[in-house]
Amino acid sequence: MTPPPGPHPLPLPFQEIADQVYCIETGLYRHGLAACYLVRSADRLAFVDTGTARAVPGLLQVIAALGLGPEHVDYVIPTHVHLDHAGGAGDLMQACPQAGLIIHPRGAPHMIDPTRLIAGATAVYGADAFARDYGGLTPVAETRIELAWDGMGIDLAGRTLTFFDTPGHANHHGCLFDSATRGCFTGDTFGISYREFDGPAGPWLFAPTTPVAFDPEAWLQTLDKLMGLTPRSMYLTHYGRLDRPEDLVGDLRRSIRDMAEVALQEEGRDDPDRAARLKAAVADRLMAAARAHGVGLDAGRMAELLALDTELNAHGLDVWLKRRERQTGGG
Repeated sequence: MTPPPGPHPLPLPFQEIADQVYCIETGLYRHGLAACYLVRSADRLAFVDTGTARAVPGLLQVIAALGLGPEHVDYVIPTHVHLDHAGGAGDLMQACPQAGLIIHPRGAPHMIDPTRLIAGATAVYGADAFARDYGGLTPVAETRIELAWDGMGIDLAGRTLTFFDTPGHANHHGCLFDSATRGCFTGDTFGISYREFDGPAGPWLFAPTTPVAFDPEAWLQTLDKLMGLTPRSMYLTHYGRLDRPEDLVGDLRRSIRDMAEVALQEEGRDDPDRAARLKAAVADRLMAAARAHGVGLDAGRMAELLALDTELNAHGLDVWLKRRERQTGGG
């Protein structure tokens, strides 16, 4: 796969999208593709997701712009260990001496020893693109890591962030509910919604089936769990704040089912052309869903904006099929 051009130069833009919740552009590939969040309570700070290592200098600049310093960061909380969410965690922890890293138990080993993450990313993107866009991974000392559990409350100077175990996109994924804004930091669990696709019908969402742990049934149950919190807003890594999630979740559920259906049509057909067929089918489904939502972009622009996600979704579905086939003895 050939990724888009490298990261945007610093400084990275940021904006307050809710009460002391700052959305920070992390500069991966293009503006508007990936963000992370900074939550403030009094003079204490928590990062939710970090972007890549390339983003960390910009994150520190945001802290300074708020009149604070790295010593005011209490927590670094990646929603999961995919590199657009947690690639900068090690560097950020080195820069923030008082911070603890809170993470799903399945993700913690990869933060302590990122060897497998590096190998996986290098296999997908190539060594040169990995170095250019992600900048490497710094291990986090085990003594600075706290394992999160479902329903765990995190106190940020009197502001409570509650961690929820949210499998489906990844089995090491967690979301955070902010009591102050009734907003949920969803990582990839509430899908992807690029602002370029907004239109008269509102935001368009789709499911990212990135390797390696897509689980559609678990994901649908996770959405029920999140909606049971009656959130006012969802804070997406890809991209930004979405309001009235009760009006949007149906589209995401359909997208999860669509992606699973694309894969299951190829079950048992593990020939050399399957990956190409999956990619074509994913592209067709995403384009059709966008058109059905009323997205008015021309086909070329949509294909350009969705190119990376099409590739990753197809790869993730292929991995899911292989896992299913191993489990049933069919592969």
